[in-house]
Amino acid sequence: MNAQLIVIIAGCILAAAIIGALLFLRGYSGKFTFDTATGTRPRASEGEGSTSGVKSNGRFKLLTAGVGAVFAAIVAKLWSMQMVSSDHYDELAEKNRTRVVTTPAPRGRILDRNGEPIVDNRSSLAIVAYRDLAENTVVVRHLANVLGMPYMAVLRNIQDNTEGAQSQHTIASDVRRSTIGYIMEHIDQFPGVSIAARTERSYPNGTLACHLVGYTGTVTQEQLDTQDEMTDEERAGKIVYQSGDQVGQSGVEYYYENLLQGIRGEQTVRVDADGNVTGQAGAVPAKPGSDIKLTIDLKVQRACEEGLEKAFEVAENTGNSPSGGSCVCIDCTNGEVLGMASAPTFDPSVFVGGVSSDAWSQLNDDEGGHPLLNRVIGGQYMSASTIKPFTSLAGMEYGVYTAAMSSTCTGWWTGLGEAWGKKCWLESGHGVRNLETGIRDSCDVVFYDLGKNFFYDEDNPEGLQEMYRRWGLGSKTGIDLPSEAAGRVPDSAWKEEYRKDWSADQRAWNAGDMTNIAIGQGDILVTPLQMAVAYCGLAMGGVEWTPHVLLSAVARDGEGDAYAYEPKKRLTAKIETEGAMDVVYRGVHSMIYEESPVTAAHFTNLPVEVAGKSGTGEKDGEDPYGWFIAYAPFDDPKYVVCAMVERGGYGSTCAMPAVRTVLGALYDAPDDQTYTSGDSTR
Repeated sequence: MNAQLIVIIAGCILAAAIIGALLFLRGYSGKFTFDTATGTRPRASEGEGSTSGVKSNGRFKLLTAGVGAVFAAIVAKLWSMQMVSSDHYDELAEKNRTRVVTTPAPRGRILDRNGEPIVDNRSSLAIVAYRDLAENTVVVRHLANVLGMPYMAVLRNIQDNTEGAQSQHTIASDVRRSTIGYIMEHIDQFPGVSIAARTERSYPNGTLACHLVGYTGTVTQEQLDTQDEMTDEERAGKIVYQSGDQVGQSGVEYYYENLLQGIRGEQTVRVDADGNVTGQAGAVPAKPGSDIKLTIDLKVQRACEEGLEKAFEVAENTGNSPSGGSCVCIDCTNGEVLGMASAPTFDPSVFVGGVSSDAWSQLNDDEGGHPLLNRVIGGQYMSASTIKPFTSLAGMEYGVYTAAMSSTCTGWWTGLGEAWGKKCWLESGHGVRNLETGIRDSCDVVFYDLGKNFFYDEDNPEGLQEMYRRWGLGSKTGIDLPSEAAGRVPDSAWKEEYRKDWSADQRAWNAGDMTNIAIGQGDILVTPLQMAVAYCGLAMGGVEWTPHVLLSAVARDGEGDAYAYEPKKRLTAKIETEGAMDVVYRGVHSMIYEESPVTAAHFTNLPVEVAGKSGTGEKDGEDPYGWFIAYAPFDDPKYVVCAMVERGGYGSTCAMPAVRTVLGALYDAPDDQTYTSGDSTR
């Protein structure tokens, strides 16, 4: 029977009861009395005054009014609840016996520019159960034995509410098929236990591009707290996480979380008074995240990583102990990153299902070389001689060292006095060198003179630093990856602040500081990406494009792109001095083909000509840090490749093999020369 009809009938019954009660009480109003002793007919009594009969009559009236009010209130409340607000109370009742829980959504895949998967998804099976299974000690212990897990670990997972009190709790994930088969065959022994299909990250190419794509992990409490502290405006358009969600924690996985993260599904479940799940109702399926295409070409990416391996091998063969390195290839016409490698590497699959404490400790151990660090964007090093083309431009632009000037290199420079003498890397000396040949041979003496001239120039004492900043050094490139470092272009203000606890003489910027940064030593710091982008600008006549790794977001139906990245210009470095850029171009071209026959032999079999520069940074107590940067084709630049090897020795010895390997992949022209210690250019 309809609830509203019941209310109407109940109301009628209550109304009839009230009327009957009133009539009954009316019959004893006190106006007539009965003489029961004589049995005569009733007769009117004379003035009663305040007799007990009158008092009783007043009490009956009050009682009648009170009963009527109570019944009226009950009828009104029933009418309000069942007739006026019935939908509201039906909804509350439904909420009391049902709960809506969410189900995880598969993340989008990460593909290379040709659609080849770098990060994929694979199906996996998990053992799940509702929390009331914890009360069945026999089943929990039996399940622990089958899974090969400690009893307390299984019990703790069942009781863990991070996935929601009414959600099925994950007891074990990525379970072996044989174990799943046993449980399914003996399901009567495991009441309340279910098998859930899940997706896990898979890496078809192993550790390839691990620093670039990053890894995923369970959302941290810190991330949840940060989310809770956001205002509604700050939270608008962002994903709202729940405890237990899998999220990107580094690299592309982190930066493009909004694209890769899917939309949760919803499952309605029925619960009892204790909140235990008794059944399931409707469900809304989860929507997977968007696949994204990167600018990366897997062929070039492999070459970057293989090139680093070769660079390490050459460094070790020449008596050095390389501790890390990086290699990056950029399309200088639009900023697309075609390959990005950092060493040592790590296996992102160890984070699937949660990284163990032992594995995490190894990944962060100082003795392990910090494999989680992406050295291309986060490693900060002295630039060494790779900065000399920009030093030359500064000298010509501000007139402190023109293209017509020259210096005589004897291997030892005393421009600041004998007590402050500095050596050139070629201790036997280069002889007379100008800016063009100074770049070619990497003669330090030319650039010592240039740095000294800047220090004593009254008009532009920090023109050298201004030129470096003009090409973007000392600031982030803006690449679409997290944890990029800004580097450092030191000057007098920086030194004053950095060494504020030192004496005034020690805080003061001096000529030695200027001559150091002129050759890429001292306090200057750059990232390999910064130098690669600066050489992109050099190759393009001053135009630098913001480096980026996103190519497009694939439409959810897999047909076409829902979004395509639009390249952006980062800056344009204008050089006003006529002919200055040509001096530098001739210097970086001749460095490849004229400085050393051994170096030139590695590039002569390429179908295009190349320009480049080597560099070797020195750090007290350590093997040298080797650099090599090149762009090609020389007459119509398209690609820039930059490699750096920590403690690997001379750049033209250890870093050059990595660059040459990548160029060989780009032009299908592998290097046909062997690598020896004869490549000695700094």
